[in-house]
Amino acid sequence: MATTEATAPPTEEVRESWVPMIAIALGQAIMSYNVASLPVSMGGMVQSFGVPPTSIATGIVMYSLAVAGFVMLGAKLVQRFGSTRVFRIVIALFGCAQVLMTFAPTATFMMIAQLAAGLAAAVIVPALVALIANQYRGQQQATAVGALGSARAAAGVTAFLVGGMLGTFIGWRPVFAILIAVSALVFFLSFRLKEEEPRPEVGIDIPGVALAATAVILISFGFNNLNRWGLGVARPGAPFDVFGLSPAPIMIVIGVFLLQSFVVWTKRTQAAGRTPLLDLRVITSPQERAAIYCMFAVVSLEAMLNFSVPLYIQIVQGRTPIETAIAMMPFNLTVFFTAMLVVRLYTVLTPRQIGRYGFALCTVALFYLAWVIRNDWTAVAVMVGLIVFGIGQGALVTLVFNVLVTAAPKQLAGDVGSLRGTTQNLAAGVGTAVAGALMVGLLTTMIMMRLADNPVLTPDILAQIDLDRINFVTDVRLNEIMARTGATAAQVAEAVAVNQESRIQALKIGLLLMASVALLAIIPAGKLPNYRPGEMPAHPAPATPDELKAGVAEAERAT
Repeated sequence: MATTEATAPPTEEVRESWVPMIAIALGQAIMSYNVASLPVSMGGMVQSFGVPPTSIATGIVMYSLAVAGFVMLGAKLVQRFGSTRVFRIVIALFGCAQVLMTFAPTATFMMIAQLAAGLAAAVIVPALVALIANQYRGQQQATAVGALGSARAAAGVTAFLVGGMLGTFIGWRPVFAILIAVSALVFFLSFRLKEEEPRPEVGIDIPGVALAATAVILISFGFNNLNRWGLGVARPGAPFDVFGLSPAPIMIVIGVFLLQSFVVWTKRTQAAGRTPLLDLRVITSPQERAAIYCMFAVVSLEAMLNFSVPLYIQIVQGRTPIETAIAMMPFNLTVFFTAMLVVRLYTVLTPRQIGRYGFALCTVALFYLAWVIRNDWTAVAVMVGLIVFGIGQGALVTLVFNVLVTAAPKQLAGDVGSLRGTTQNLAAGVGTAVAGALMVGLLTTMIMMRLADNPVLTPDILAQIDLDRINFVTDVRLNEIMARTGATAAQVAEAVAVNQESRIQALKIGLLLMASVALLAIIPAGKLPNYRPGEMPAHPAPATPDELKAGVAEAERAT
């Protein structure tokens, strides 16, 4: 962020128009609205495209991996060509992606639309902060940054409300058609933004881009296809196998290796005095690395819950999108208000304390949900669990971002932004993918265990059911499937009972595993900074070449 020189005489702050901020806030809002609309529209898309819920999860993953893989490149494009010009172009691209999304004839087109939207968002994310820095100063700038965070939370709430209403009474397509109109509005408002001069001297590390993007894509695709392709031995649905092994875990291993290769390459680039894709000084301190681990944990937990709950409400219970929105509203509203109000605790509690308390709340809430969960998400006991989880989630989302921003020098703000974007979207993609694979995998295991010694469901009946493609279905749909097998009424009733018991057991185990992740996340939270705002150390001046080399050496020791 730009600041006034210390030697400048005190002058009255020039107040800029807030109209440009509308474009900036809406730029954040359309991205958040798009992501939040996918789970609430799941039931309609499953019915329209005739695909399982995991295919819709793939669309979410496509968006997230595009942002995570290319946000660091997006940050350099913003610096090189100017934030205003680049923002205008990618908003137009985002609007075109929503046109394809709205009129997508198949699930494949839906995934392509989300991929295009993710590529646009990979540039929008770093552009937003640069636009604020170019447009506003002083107190206006601080207010604008706060408004940006509120826009994200508000868009999520709006997506559930609007998506629920439209999805119930009209259909899922108008939910995304709204984004076409809003994107057009943002495009025209962008001409009210101040033009930022391009910086052609900013280099783009192409090998770094290739390594980072490939690593993120392989990790995301690997996690997303663990259930479909196999956790170990390749399943029939795998596109290929490696000596009989599933390609999914192999992709994850290769992705992790390439991510480490990216770090090594970046160290060499930085040591040679060239512009790295990511300045490694943003992850040299234990506090910064702890914030990254915590951010990954909190975003992945949110993604897992946001996928699991709509999956169960719409696909299992057969509820409408508006009922899904109502069931999720306590959680979303709690996250929204907690994210805004938690800053009041910064004068009382340290980031380390808030981090530990936040993950402890998430752990308690998820264990509690696993205990009380039944076939009715609107039960008061379930609402209490969602609210408690939302309090912990909202506090953590705001906290970890603030820690990252305050822990690094201001000249590294762009690198902090790209690191934040990569972490958040990789975590969202992995969280959604793991939730999908976990739920279906647990469901398959539960059903197989119950069928093993079931005297009612005979082998000849089971032979007529494709047990290799078990997925979440409603009781009505299961009755239709069983009717085609010639099963008796008693056998149909037994199959429905087995499915009901297996679904709820799979969900309970899934929630327990999520609670375990939240519990383990308390460990990195214990390494967050232990200062209060008044004790925060001052940022150093921009690094000299010798200091830059020292920073590289420190990064080598840290990683």
